[in-house]
Amino acid sequence: MIEVGNNLSINKQCALLNLPKSTYYYEVVKNDKLNSFLTVVEIVNSKYPFYGYRKLTLEIRRLGYNTSEKKVRKAMETLNIKAIYPEPNLSLPNNEHKKYPYLLNDITLRYPNQVWASDITYIKHKGSFMYLSAIIDLYSRKILSWKLSNTMDISICTDVLNEALVNYGVPEIFNTDQGSQYTSRAFTGILINKGVRISMDGKGRCLDNIFIERFWRSLKYENIFIHDYKSVTELKYGISKYMQFYNTERFHQSLEYKTPDEVYYEDQKQAVSQ
Repeated sequence: MIEVGNNLSINKQCALLNLPKSTYYYEVVKNDKLNSFLTVVEIVNSKYPFYGYRKLTLEIRRLGYNTSEKKVRKAMETLNIKAIYPEPNLSLPNNEHKKYPYLLNDITLRYPNQVWASDITYIKHKGSFMYLSAIIDLYSRKILSWKLSNTMDISICTDVLNEALVNYGVPEIFNTDQGSQYTSRAFTGILINKGVRISMDGKGRCLDNIFIERFWRSLKYENIFIHDYKSVTELKYGISKYMQFYNTERFHQSLEYKTPDEVYYEDQKQAVSQ
């Protein structure tokens, strides 16, 4: 109600409102502090968009602010900030489809195209969701094919599978979860016709497909979360660039600091020569 720079002085405005001058200055200082804290919360959230209020509180305390979880949670509500959490499981089963046993318990990964795995993840984009399907070679961690779509129909999985088969040959085992896209006849029929053994994770056991789950995490944390893609075209291009980086430049400790492409093609050449 009090305007700085008004024709009336601060003293006269306070007198007209029957407001002590000290109260006015208290509110100004309090609001400055609040705005400053909101800025801190916003900055930390932009760096760690996947943190909830508890981790945000710890991170803000590391910066030297004496704050509480309640205060941070209230600031997040004011700023309309929400941590990026996974949506409910995308792989909904169809009880009428045939389920296949899990075949990887006693498998030792020894060469490329021994085992492929596939999964679907969601990407939140401009208030809606896009869906990403990919196939990974478990031995080399190489991403063989992928597709971004705004729907969850079967084609997001069959298109990726057919592309990988054309470009990289036929795996011995193909592992997925029990989602309806993967248990459908349209998908399993392709594998059966190629003589591929089908393996499926136990219900609710996300760690069975741990390699591609780790890839989703890398993609989101190293690319999606730190880029503000303005359009689906930009998003698709950004994912394409990251796939190229992941396969050809990103070293993996588990691969003795080689890239997926190096492991896939070097070991494939050795297998052919033998």
